Parts: sequence; structure tokens; C-alpha cells
Amino acid sequence: MTKSCRWILILLLNAFTSDVSWALDNGLALTPPMGWMSWLRFLCSYRCDLDPENCISERLFIQIADRMAEDGYLDAGYNYLSIDDCWMEMSRDANNRLQADAKRFPSGMKALADYVHSKRLKLGLYLDIGVKTCAGYPGSHGFIDLDAQTMADWGVDMIKFDGCHANLTDYARDFPAMARALNKTGRPIVYSCQWPMYAKYFGGEVNYTAIAKTCNMFRALTDIYINYHSVESMILYWGSNPYNFSSVVGPGSWNDPDVLTIGNSGLSEKQEKVQMAMWAIMVSPMLMSNDLRNVKKSSRDILLNKNVIAINQDPLGIQGTRYLQSGSISVWQKPVLPRGSIAIAIMSTANNGNPILTEYSLSSLPTVRPDQIYEIFEVFEMKSLGLFMPYQIIKVYVEATGVVLLKAVPTNPQNTDL
Repeated sequence: MTKSCRWILILLLNAFTSDVSWALDNGLALTPPMGWMSWLRFLCSYRCDLDPENCISERLFIQIADRMAEDGYLDAGYNYLSIDDCWMEMSRDANNRLQADAKRFPSGMKALADYVHSKRLKLGLYLDIGVKTCAGYPGSHGFIDLDAQTMADWGVDMIKFDGCHANLTDYARDFPAMARALNKTGRPIVYSCQWPMYAKYFGGEVNYTAIAKTCNMFRALTDIYINYHSVESMILYWGSNPYNFSSVVGPGSWNDPDVLTIGNSGLSEKQEKVQMAMWAIMVSPMLMSNDLRNVKKSSRDILLNKNVIAINQDPLGIQGTRYLQSGSISVWQKPVLPRGSIAIAIMSTANNGNPILTEYSLSSLPTVRPDQIYEIFEVFEMKSLGLFMPYQIIKVYVEATGVVLLKAVPTNPQNTDL
């Protein structure tokens, strides 16, 4: 079944089972968006006179686009190049339109979008719901329709809508207003919003069902940082599932625990595998934030691992959940195709340096068929561990601050049709 047919089917099913919002009629992000985003690695570096190689500029993003297209990232599915805050002039033009900083983007944003598109990539840009962006550039308050149309006119394919310099009462009104405005332009634009993060920060109600009907991806927590504690904290929060996150996830709507830090200096190789594996299990958007001009081979190999990416991009779109926590070991499971298959992540939060022997059986998993024989694969290398009945014990060692990512595939798969 094609993506377009599957999306039509989803809409028809939802029409009879729920109050479908117009916002997700955009038919986009049927699997978690993949790509690259500037903020974590490059922040608001605007002093091109001091650091021309790393400042927020068209030069930087042309170089990143080249690396995405030429180094295998696009072929692996990373197709959005997203520019975060600090790309604008400090004021709107005479027609109240946003404008790119003329010194750092001398060709203009439309020309940059055209270049990105020439590489078969898609362009993302940053806007803010308030009177100013988080870094103090012009916000979209009072200009939502105009800014949405400007994005469409430039050929933008994704926007991140932040929540700085706004009031709590603005969120429930203006985040949906931007969804309407984007749809009205007629251009397919993936909508990433920070709604739940800011609503929680100000003590407001967080209606994840309404948010999921409005945004293609939505942030629940604060920004991630280039250290393993930050990555692990995100995973533990999703594991606790305080808002039943998995209940609102599916094709077109994804929880966003922020970018992949892989390729920076803050994580060891095994910790980079943890983030890659867990973002795949949690069907999180996979937006890298690193310097693709200088990524070591081990990090690149992790980011381009087709077996792990396949779990993240599985068309079923089911968010994995933590179903077992025992001391420093947690076990997560996610149904995937072919039907009856299960992705399993066994993660260790131990920091004593010693690997831990884990023993478990598939029988505790809710979707396992007791009469089925499963072949178990280690996913990063796609190495078979053998055939197992659900009651048989599987033994694997998990390194401290490490993960083992497995896939259990039935030897007689159920119907694989979507």
C-alpha cells in the first residue's frame, strides 16, 4: 500500500472513531521526520566576522546541504535541513514581512531554499509564537497568517514554532492558528510545535490529544544538551510515560524529545548507540544536530545504520513503551513489521563500568504468540542470536550506560499488509 493510500485509510478510520482536526489533513510526517537542525551544535552564532566557518549563514547551510546529499545521509532518509533561531533581521520589512539577515544570507531565503531543493532536500525554518523569538528576533504574534504565507512563498517545507515571549493564554489559540495558516497556504509544510513544553512550564493544562491533532511533532520537555545525562534523562522521562505519550502517537503526529546529539563530543560510542536505539524505539523525529563537515566514522556509521532507522521509520508508527524496570536495567518493546515482529531495547543506567548479564523470555511481551517460534536478531549488526520459543530464556550482556537492541521476527509472520 502506498503512503498516500495509507494516509487516506487513516483519515477514513479516524472520521468514524474520533473528532479529526483539520490540522492533520496535511498528510505529512507519516513516519517520524528525519534530517538535521542547527541549534544544538551552532546555537545563535551570528558573528561571522569572528567565526565565518560556524556562524548562522547561507554559507554554513549550503555546506551542510552538500554533506547531507553527498555523504549518505539523504539516501538513509535524513531529508530536512532545518535552520533554528537567529536567521532573521532584527526588524520586519516595509510590508511587515520577515526578512533574512542581509549580511549572513545575501542571496535571500528563497535562493537558499532553491539550493536545498536542488539537492533533493527540504528546508525547515524557525518561527516563534511570541512578540520576539527566544533570541530576540521578530516573533509571529499578530502576523501568523502573513508569516505562514511568507514561508510558503520562500518554499519552506517545515517550521519549528517556538513559545518564547508569549502568555499562557496565547498557546491554545495561536498554535492551532498557525496550523490553520500553514494549511491555508496550500504548501505542504511539516509543523513542529513547542506547545506542551511551554504550557507545562507556565503551569497550564496539557491536552496531548488536541496537540497531536494540531502539530506533526511536539516537544514535551526542555532542550537536550551535548552530554549523556541529558540524553538519559529524556529517555527516563518517556519511560515513566506520565502523560501516556504513546496514546497520541501515530502517522502524522510524533512526540519530540529533541535532536540527536550523535557526532558531537559529549557521548561515548556506546552512549551514541543508546540514543540512536531509543529514539528508534520511541519513534522520535531523528533530526541530527552536529557538524556534518567533521563527523567521525563511528558516529556516521551509527547515524546511517539502516537496521535501526527501519525500526524508527516502521510504517505502523507505534511508539515503544517501557514494560520492565529492574534496578538499572529497563526493557522496552515496540511492535514492528512484518506483523508479529517486536523491537526490544534493553538499556542499562549503571555507571560502574561493568556489563550486566540479563536473562529474559519473550513470554512477558503482550503481543507474543505462545505457539510461535521467533528468530532473534541483534539489530546494529543484524546478527542472528538463534531461534527461540517464547518461554525460552535469552541471555545478553548489556554494558554500563549501554543498550542492546533486538528484533524478534516470527518464523511464520502474520499478514504484513498495512
